[in-house]
Amino acid sequence: MTETSVHDAWNTFWDRNQARGNNGRGGCLPDGWRGIADTQQRVWQSFSRRLNKGARLLDLATGDGAVLIQISQARRDLKLTGVDRAENLPAAPKGITLQGGVEMEDLPFPDNHFAAVTSQFGFEYGDIARIASEIARVLQPGGVLGLVTHRLNGPIVAHNRKRREQIRWAIDEQGLPGQARRSLALRKAGIAAVPPAIEDAPAKGAEMHGEGSAAWEIAEAIRQTLHLGRNDDSDRVAAVLHDIEEQAANELGRIASLEAAATVASDADGMIDVLAKAGLRFRDEAMLTDGRSPDPFADYRTYTLAA
Repeated sequence: MTETSVHDAWNTFWDRNQARGNNGRGGCLPDGWRGIADTQQRVWQSFSRRLNKGARLLDLATGDGAVLIQISQARRDLKLTGVDRAENLPAAPKGITLQGGVEMEDLPFPDNHFAAVTSQFGFEYGDIARIASEIARVLQPGGVLGLVTHRLNGPIVAHNRKRREQIRWAIDEQGLPGQARRSLALRKAGIAAVPPAIEDAPAKGAEMHGEGSAAWEIAEAIRQTLHLGRNDDSDRVAAVLHDIEEQAANELGRIASLEAAATVASDADGMIDVLAKAGLRFRDEAMLTDGRSPDPFADYRTYTLAA
């Protein structure tokens, strides 16, 4: 299966999560993500307390504005703006401005405009040298940058690698969409039964990969599509099967982009050097854990723009 482009993958991710009311969670985070969210909230609220009253703050790759929401709960006086390359973002929460279709490498803001810039799992997804230059341009002298970045060996990447394995099991190894389409062709010969392999696939996927896994989810979606579409037009049923495959391809694209970003972020010295060349001086760092696992899920670093 061909993996979609990073841009299309994230556009589709936000489209579908907005429609489902998932607040951007989707399959990105492992079970127990609440501990991760609580840690992130403590980090960003602590970061925000350093800022002067009424300061302007920009959040890069903001997604559903999660970072800005957490900050606003502690600092309602701040002027909060978030940008993301995905064009279709969820509705902006009250008091927060979200702008879609914005590249981090080309920010639509004047020089020296923000007192602070933040990014949570965003900076490492782009051209970090160009983004660093843009951050330095829009920051005020003495302004601060806060970055939460992926760890290649952390639980978020591990969780998404498992989902990739589960998706490939259903789509590639078991070939469930292809089997389903072949069963539609047999309808013309009067054979309308759902193939046994597809009937058995959800239980097999759950046994191998767990209840609620992507393997089970895809297998069950295909099984139900054939059952519910027994008396429907074959072309409409085929369109639903195609949509299931497209969703899987988009998630594979998203996971590939996450893994690539985590690889960039794993070179901590390289990132610090790139930011230093843009005039952003490293200040401090911490490894973030979710309070349940001893393995850090992210690194948190702050920088100051030379005055």
